[in-house]
Formats: sequence, C-alpha cells, structure tokens
Amino acid sequence: MIRSAVTVSLVPEARGGPFIFWDDLAESCRKAAALGFDAIELFPPQPDAVSAGELRRLLDQHKLELAAVGTGAGWVKHKLLLTSPDPAIRAQAIQFVGAIIDLAGRCGAPAIIGSMQGRWGAELSRADTTSLLVDALNELGDRAKPYGVPLIYEPLNRYETNVANTLAEGVQLLGSLRTDNVTLLADLFHMNIEETDLPAALRAAGRHVGHFHFADSNRRPVGLGHTVFEPIASALRDIGYDRYVSAEAFAYPDPDAAARQTIESFNRYFGEPCSATN
Repeated sequence: MIRSAVTVSLVPEARGGPFIFWDDLAESCRKAAALGFDAIELFPPQPDAVSAGELRRLLDQHKLELAAVGTGAGWVKHKLLLTSPDPAIRAQAIQFVGAIIDLAGRCGAPAIIGSMQGRWGAELSRADTTSLLVDALNELGDRAKPYGVPLIYEPLNRYETNVANTLAEGVQLLGSLRTDNVTLLADLFHMNIEETDLPAALRAAGRHVGHFHFADSNRRPVGLGHTVFEPIASALRDIGYDRYVSAEAFAYPDPDAAARQTIESFNRYFGEPCSATN
C-alpha cells in the first residue's frame, strides 16, 4: 500500500528549502499525525542531532513511521562529498552517511544520498567521479543491509549534479554496483526538469524505484503547479510501488497550509484506485 509522508528539516542552513515542517521535531510529529500522515521524512543537521531512542519514542507516541532520513546536511552544512578529490573528505563523507544509516536503520528506515554525490569537472573526470560514487554506494549499501532496509540513491537535475540526472541513468548506475541493496528515489521536481515523459520514466525504472518525492512542477505542494498527476499515480501502481509518497516541497504559503494541501492531494490520488491512464 502506498503511504503518505511529510518532510521535517532540522537544518538551519537549509532554511527556505523544499521541506514542509521545520526545526521542532516533536511539534512536527504532532501536526503530521493530526493531519493523517503515515510517516515523516527527517533531515537532521548531523547524525547525533536526535537519538534513535528519542526518535522512536516520538514516532510511537504519534503512531507514525519513519519513511527515510536524508543526508543533505552532509553537503549543505558540512561540505562533505562522497566524490571529493580529497580522500580525507571522502572518508568523512562515508562516516557521516554511515552514521545516518545507523540512525535510520535503528528506526526501520533507509537513508537517502542526494547532494552528497557531488559532480565531475575540473579536478575529477566523469569516469573517476562515477568510480568513487560506485565504491561509496557499494560500501554504504552493504552497511544498510543488516537493518533490512536499502540505501536510496537520488538522481538530481543538471543544476545540482552531472553524475545521473534521469531515472534511466540511475538504473544504469545501479547496474554497475556489486551490492544489491541500493534503490532509486524518483523525485518529481527533478524529473520535471530532466524527463520527457514522467509516467514512462517511472514504468521503465520499475522495481528500482524505492522512494518517491511528491511535489508540483514549481516545487510547491501538489496541486499548486501544472503537473498532471493522474498518469503518475497510475504509473506507480503499475510498477507495484508500495512505499512512501513523501512531500519534499516548499512550505508554501506556510508549513501548515502546505501540509494540508499535501495530504489532501495524497488522498485524492492515492486514497482510492486511480482510473486514469497516461
């Protein structure tokens, strides 16, 4: 069954970014539960910003699940990249993501690698950058395996990375891995920039899609842009997707309104079988 999730950022340096709730984890959990969300997706500033015990306590108190934990602060706050030309920075990046995997895994959730993948350019070739990312994904995918969860890799748009921009490129990257414990994050904002046909891209990626970010064409909450969602919902059902649809969107016009808009849109497209096709 496809379930709903809402993003919660605790990263001051990311303020103004595409996250619905901010700063107060306990209050965010209360609001998410009151609106009927199934889960939260958490973005901590560092792995020890919240303990697994405290996180589990809040989730249990509000009858919520943990959809995933993002690692974006590794780049935004700490300037760590898994593909840095500096071996010391790469080692710190691995350590950072590994600790996020441990935090998330203790709560039964996967970690996400997005902005920490970096990009190739003047200092490293495309082949060398890809090789470093493959090594990191192999190591970190295996680290997540004992928790019974995958590692999630996110293709990003061309303005944020040049490693993998489309789901097809993400699938190709996964095919080069030794580990079988990495899946893809299909983010509608990035897909809206890079894909020519969003439902077709989802169908082609198929079983590799392990997480889904729910936002409209302008990265506002779904329903406040021009994306046509019925064919997207149908494509997710067609590939047997049964995990979270998580709102990584701007808190527009404010967090409470954005959360309400998101859960209403989720219920519209995923609350009952969608009859439309692309």
